[in-house]
Amino acid sequence: MPGSNVFMTVGVLALTMSCCLNGVWAAPLSHQARASAPAAPHFVVYTDKGSEPAPDVSKISGFNTVAMSFLLTTGAADQAKAWETLPKDQKSSTKSSYQKAGIKLIVSAFGSTDLPTSKDAKSTAATMAKWVQDNDVDGIDVDYEDLNAMNAQDGKAEQWLIDFTNALRTQLPQGKYILTHAPLAPWFSASHYKTGAYTKVHKEVGSKIDWYNIQYYNQGTEYTTCDGLLTSSKMYPGSAVFEIMKGGVTADKVVIGKPGGQADATTGYMAPADLAKCVATAKGNKWNGGVMSWEYPEADAQWIKTVKGSSF
Repeated sequence: MPGSNVFMTVGVLALTMSCCLNGVWAAPLSHQARASAPAAPHFVVYTDKGSEPAPDVSKISGFNTVAMSFLLTTGAADQAKAWETLPKDQKSSTKSSYQKAGIKLIVSAFGSTDLPTSKDAKSTAATMAKWVQDNDVDGIDVDYEDLNAMNAQDGKAEQWLIDFTNALRTQLPQGKYILTHAPLAPWFSASHYKTGAYTKVHKEVGSKIDWYNIQYYNQGTEYTTCDGLLTSSKMYPGSAVFEIMKGGVTADKVVIGKPGGQADATTGYMAPADLAKCVATAKGNKWNGGVMSWEYPEADAQWIKTVKGSSF
């Protein structure tokens, strides 16, 4: 991602980033791993730096989804490129260990440096879906951060995302491949975005999206307290966790995204122990979506253990 400020241009570093065996026909292991999208809670960690596109399971124990960044309109980059170039046997071995640990491996598309709205949504989706299939991953995360397009509030960004999502699902069937989106939290504020932003996207194609990795950071002081994160956003009404649920997004699709370390976002960082208090409060109010972090290695096994606390 790194999560971008809704008024910033590209380049902000944080989630907006710098980017079966038992089958009847003895199908490949990876096929079994894609048998279905996991049920909530979702504990997602992004990788965009370091030498491991898919970290060893011991380092990310407690997470159940790893998102490799980024698959761009120009091709794979960063950790997605590192995965693409791994030998086939190494990919298979990694996927096998992930399956045994209950971890799904997906690729994240776009990020803050890619501006896809100028591209054809259907052909872009076809190319990216083929990459998912060719590179033996369990699905794709749509980290769309074309800020100028969304801020234009002319409906084009929303329609592009709708068309892109529909086109992805024709190639990556629901139940076989994971499809998530990683919107900036303010994009759920219908009062701020008159053309709907993600409230429009969810209305049109939310049933095709498995869950939302919502970026609750890089928005100044917003979303830095449990009240602001969960109950009521003063700057972007409708974008706090409970507000999004009230707006019609089911609790199991609302995943709280936070930076793993202070350097992983410009603002919005919460110490794991403090975030754990918010998670406990949310869990007590019928939320079970889970937690996302940008990014590994700051967000590791110990980080997610602390954040989960006794809630999960």
